[in-house]
Amino acid sequence: MTIPLALRLAHPAVRLQMRSCWYTTSPTPKRAVIAAKHPFKEDLEANKLYAWCACGHSQKQPFCDGSHRSIPSAPTPLRFRVKEGKTVFLCGCKQTKGAPYCDGTHKEDWVQGADLYTVPSME
Repeated sequence: MTIPLALRLAHPAVRLQMRSCWYTTSPTPKRAVIAAKHPFKEDLEANKLYAWCACGHSQKQPFCDGSHRSIPSAPTPLRFRVKEGKTVFLCGCKQTKGAPYCDGTHKEDWVQGADLYTVPSME
């Protein structure tokens, strides 16, 4: 793979932005597998940094254990904090529109009918 001339000549700060865009454009978007068909009830601490597993391969669901690093097509984790401690429901199917929180997508027929650890077909 050759690096485009524009990327090689750009200012370092611009080069970093260009590189991230250049590497993230791929013909197939990164999609998560279904890790569970239910949400995970979690007690979160205020101001603690959490890494929600976005790929579905973690053995420490709903949190990341680094499994995405060995899978080229896996999305990276979503890092987040809460301002005050609270109990939340974190998405287990990895198909939510409001990551990392459950939005009820796991109740859809296409999720319930899919096998665990497979990329669901929305057809």
